[in-house]
Amino acid sequence: MRSIPFTTCCTTLAVLAIAGTAQAYPEFQKFVSQKSGRTVNCAMCHMHSDGPEGAAPGQIGHLTLAEQAELGRARGAFEPHANVKSPILNAFGNHIINHLGKKQFLELRVTPAELAHKLPKDSDLDGDGITDVDEYLSGTHPLIKSDGRPWLLFKANLAANLGQIALMLAATVLGLWGLQHLLHGFDVATRVSDADEESG
Repeated sequence: MRSIPFTTCCTTLAVLAIAGTAQAYPEFQKFVSQKSGRTVNCAMCHMHSDGPEGAAPGQIGHLTLAEQAELGRARGAFEPHANVKSPILNAFGNHIINHLGKKQFLELRVTPAELAHKLPKDSDLDGDGITDVDEYLSGTHPLIKSDGRPWLLFKANLAANLGQIALMLAATVLGLWGLQHLLHGFDVATRVSDADEESG
């Protein structure tokens, strides 16, 4: 009978243990969908839109041994600011875990609306001018710059480009003013020329 190496047994058991506890947290997804009126999938926080379970890229069955070890470390980050990077979470999901810690995050499953009050108010991972908190509550993706409520994106872009818009308006007004005076000058010159011809 052929024996199985000890390390292979340990690795297999670790993968099974991790896979057995691999859960997305639908309470947050359900809350966001109800509040925003938008369909939200697991990709708001996870690498894969179907969540962590499976064998596709970004899911547990696809992880390398190093990624499995990092996943174990991330799952053990019960306190805030552990600086972990779970391979099944995207940057927003990791941001939540690193800011809150796994313990507080799990407690929020009962009141998912409270997550918005626990995240940093000025955090904006995709730099679109809409905070991650607003993106969470609006059901838009906090990592996709073009995904946001149209009015919020308009306000954010307006605020970000206000200086350029003001310069363009000033240039337009000055250009129209100059054009008006130029046309007036042509009109005066034409009248003088016509008067000279009539008198001559």
